[in-house]
Amino acid sequence: MAIREKVFNTIVSCFKRHGAETIDTPVFELKETLTGKYGEDSKLIYDLKDQGGELLSLRYDLTVPFARFLAMNKISNIKRYHIAKVYRRDNPAMTRGRYREFYQCDFDIAGHYDPMIPDAECLRIVSEILGELDLGDFHIKVNDRRILDGMFAVCGVPDDKFRTICSTVDKLDKMCWEDVKNEMVKEKGLSEEAADMIGQYVTVRLLEDPKMSQSKQACAGLSDMKQLFSYLELFQVTDKVVFDLSLARGLDYYTGVIYEAMLGPAGAEESLSVGSVAGGGRYDGLVGMFDPKGRAVPCVGVSIGVERIFSILEQKAEAEKVRTTEVQVLVASAQKNLLEERLRLVTELWNAGIKAESMFKKNPKLLSQLQHCEESGIPLVAILGEQELKNGMVKLRTVATREEVRDSCVCVCVCNSLIAIKSRQC
Repeated sequence: MAIREKVFNTIVSCFKRHGAETIDTPVFELKETLTGKYGEDSKLIYDLKDQGGELLSLRYDLTVPFARFLAMNKISNIKRYHIAKVYRRDNPAMTRGRYREFYQCDFDIAGHYDPMIPDAECLRIVSEILGELDLGDFHIKVNDRRILDGMFAVCGVPDDKFRTICSTVDKLDKMCWEDVKNEMVKEKGLSEEAADMIGQYVTVRLLEDPKMSQSKQACAGLSDMKQLFSYLELFQVTDKVVFDLSLARGLDYYTGVIYEAMLGPAGAEESLSVGSVAGGGRYDGLVGMFDPKGRAVPCVGVSIGVERIFSILEQKAEAEKVRTTEVQVLVASAQKNLLEERLRLVTELWNAGIKAESMFKKNPKLLSQLQHCEESGIPLVAILGEQELKNGMVKLRTVATREEVRDSCVCVCVCNSLIAIKSRQC
């Protein structure tokens, strides 16, 4: 939990740095709110019934509830973040950070703005967070649903199969091309010719193709992609972003730019145990599904897959000691029968806003108190003894260096010592 809190603080700090406000939505929604939004992944939704028999479902992500929230409250523009648990009826895999109940950290920009500026900021946010969390090398794959749809049309994929074929193409980071083709042809009824043509585009990345140039959708997507990269250059993240025509993302609600962050350098084998650690895209049609008048609110956002990040950082932490509390000073006694004095002093520190504690024993041994500081990573110990009390002073020891000072203004002395310790650490 100490590791998680640090991760959440890093993420929230980044979201706030970019001007987002926070909201919350219910853990469950009407079943009809969630159905038809997630493509083949809809089978992973947890269904419920309340006592009156009303059909409800646990939220699958934070995006659909956000769109419903915008429509219900007639909000036309907002920059928001939301950190909360979501639920999926999946097969858990602890080592891969895959659970049935897990946190998502979402950042979204809703409103009518000039193209690609909000999209570029979302990618900048992903880059900032992954960089600050120090997870090692990473890259962000980018594509556009319109380019994919244009490619499917050129390849002869029927309109009613666009979304299901998209879900299969999205598995290219986990399956080889032959297995993906086999699923498209044998399980989803696509012709071999169409599958082979898709394979040419997504595996060889043939974008300079006369057939593709005839697709208005593909041309619009490519034009926006060019604009996006010009903004990414200004945001100084082009070294982390790569265009990848094989990226599809299986959710039905995406309408434009889509992206996914992976650990490891671009072009490396996509066999990392944790998979993607962030993903998102543009979903301009989702809010209109919940508005009685079909009023559209363009949206783009990103979701940080924190459970996978936790699994990486927890593995790293096994080799090093992690502080699980933030106690700054332990109030200790050098002789017996000083419990009341310790309790008065720890109360004085609490009143001054200093994180402090004292052991729950009337007469603890000084050695055991000092050992507790070392084991817990507490940087300072305030030691009371008969001589100190007689002189109206407290002995303050820095645990790491064993340096000692005596002072009557204990709260000021503690604060100055903490500043000095932090300065040395920096």
